[in-house]
Amino acid sequence: MTLEAQARAALARGDLAQAAQAAQQLAMTRPDDPAGYFLLGLAAAEAGQVAKALPMLEHAVARGPEAEHLAQYARLLILLRRDGEAGQAARQAWAMGQGDARTFDTIGCVLARLGDHAASLAPFEAAVAGEPDNLDYRYNLAAACGFTGRVEAAASHYEHILAADPGNARAHYGLSLLSRQTEAANPVPRLEAALARADRPEDALRIRYALAKSHEDMGHATEAFAHLSAANAAHKRAIGYDFVQDEAIFDAIERLFADGPPSGWGAGLESEDAPIFVTGMPRTGTTLVDRILSSHPLVGSAGELQAMPLAVKQMAGTRSRLVIDPDTIAASATADPLAMGQAYMARALHHRPEGKARFIDKLPANFLYIGHILHALPRAKIICLRRHPMDTIWSNYKNLFASQSTYYAYSYDLIDIARYYARFDRLMALWDRLFPGRVLQLSYEALVADQEGQTRRLLDHAGLAWDAACLSFHENDAAVATPSAAQVRQPLNADAVARWKRHEKALAPARDWLTSQGISVD
Repeated sequence: MTLEAQARAALARGDLAQAAQAAQQLAMTRPDDPAGYFLLGLAAAEAGQVAKALPMLEHAVARGPEAEHLAQYARLLILLRRDGEAGQAARQAWAMGQGDARTFDTIGCVLARLGDHAASLAPFEAAVAGEPDNLDYRYNLAAACGFTGRVEAAASHYEHILAADPGNARAHYGLSLLSRQTEAANPVPRLEAALARADRPEDALRIRYALAKSHEDMGHATEAFAHLSAANAAHKRAIGYDFVQDEAIFDAIERLFADGPPSGWGAGLESEDAPIFVTGMPRTGTTLVDRILSSHPLVGSAGELQAMPLAVKQMAGTRSRLVIDPDTIAASATADPLAMGQAYMARALHHRPEGKARFIDKLPANFLYIGHILHALPRAKIICLRRHPMDTIWSNYKNLFASQSTYYAYSYDLIDIARYYARFDRLMALWDRLFPGRVLQLSYEALVADQEGQTRRLLDHAGLAWDAACLSFHENDAAVATPSAAQVRQPLNADAVARWKRHEKALAPARDWLTSQGISVD
């Protein structure tokens, strides 16, 4: 067996020490051959040593790029948030027209992480063609089909997975999101059987969310709430969340901007193509507004970028593993707004749609950074979605966000969400006081009631001329990677207005808490 074969065999069985030893021998005996360096890099990456793995893959790529090498190199770059280089390497790998199923799937995953779900479809299809029985590859393809509006194909792939693995929680949850569930095709018995077999908390979480969605769609309010309550309580315990974690972040932001901008802050980046930020609490219409704006011929959506949080983190220079925490907010007081704006634009550049004069950054949590944004990018336009407090609380409680993301850790408890809403509301009042007229607070209910009037208001705030295409946002065929993917492909309707009232009794504790804080819920 050759040294390369020995290293690959050791990697396949998880013997990283043996793999590294064989790969090192190969690199030493054949220094011009990229294989040794590549396999050394893979062994280091599998051991979690990304910083050690990256130069090995760079050596491999430098000795004559191969699709497999470029794909794994792109995967490491994306982990290090070097998005532009990752995209370039992944696209170069795909253009070579060669590789095995793992290579194709890796390329697809990198493109999906970059938000280019349309481009990820072909690599994912190639991966499934190469290994039809690999359920992970097929799941990635199913998700990409769902994001790009290929609903029937997505459902077919999810069903293929469930035929082979009836308890596959990711497939059950993904399938539940594709369309409204009905009594005629009642998925509840199958989901209950899967829940009974679920032996991992993450699987039970997803299946319960799928059950809640299905019951909600069919009008079974009590059953829907029961599954959400069980799922959310268990997950809150698992992540050990306490609202004081988010409260400390809000406190730090308010301290930083209590008397206006931090002393010493100078001018920001006067960019002519400054972005349009669509912010607000999640599930309040941010995706809808993103679709309306990106239906304008001059505007494209860059998706939910981490560019501003990472720019602030970079300028703050704190060493914590969290992107946002009180120390990072406090340390950003010494940042240079111009450098912050430049750092943001450098990161955003790799996600901007081609051929568009303006772009949208649709990260809802950017409402936390409005003070930073308007100093770093003075020409930026900011929209903040506002929705009835109780609909906001209900929509956050019933949607499964990235389950390990600290951004959404508050969303598994009704009182935590109410507290978060109250601090969001208070922070938006601060931004209004500091930046009068700079943030358009757009009511979701008003948009539903007067689509054209509010769309004109929205375009005017963004500095865009009227275009009737913005009223036909549901015909926009761009990918949507949020729980609202199905809704925003339909014309605007009032179905989601006052939906919380179906669960009025169960939501009473949150309503009472908001009322006690002087927040109107009428």
